[in-house]
Amino acid sequence: MRAVLQRVSSASVEVEGQVVGQIGTGLLALIGVTHTDTEADAQLIARKIADLRILRGETSLTENPDAGVLVISQFTLYGQTRKGRRPTWSEAAPGEVAEPLVGAVIEDLRGRGLTTRTGVFGADMAVSLVNDGPVTLVLES
Repeated sequence: MRAVLQRVSSASVEVEGQVVGQIGTGLLALIGVTHTDTEADAQLIARKIADLRILRGETSLTENPDAGVLVISQFTLYGQTRKGRRPTWSEAAPGEVAEPLVGAVIEDLRGRGLTTRTGVFGADMAVSLVNDGPVTLVLES
């Protein structure tokens, strides 16, 4: 499992022109799933998202009750560009594998009491953010 985390002062996601998720200060988490990922990978990624001390004042989401996380499924994180000019998506897990694992990350974050908003799995989404820092990290399970 792969996640790209961006510290944000605000972020939102629209589907068909309607805002379906938004946060103020916190993290935007783009989550990609590959074929070999398991529930344990989802738990590891969720724990890292919750506990990394990358918010202002070197705090984490769990230490900052005013911060939230916006989780967006992003199969393109497993795109390969080694050959040619077109990416291949063969390393990305199919939707029936990926959706429950992205859901497990979301449920784990919510279970920790974190303000967690989401996009819509598989939808054409427009994601907006104001990057804070900028701070961007890549996590892998």
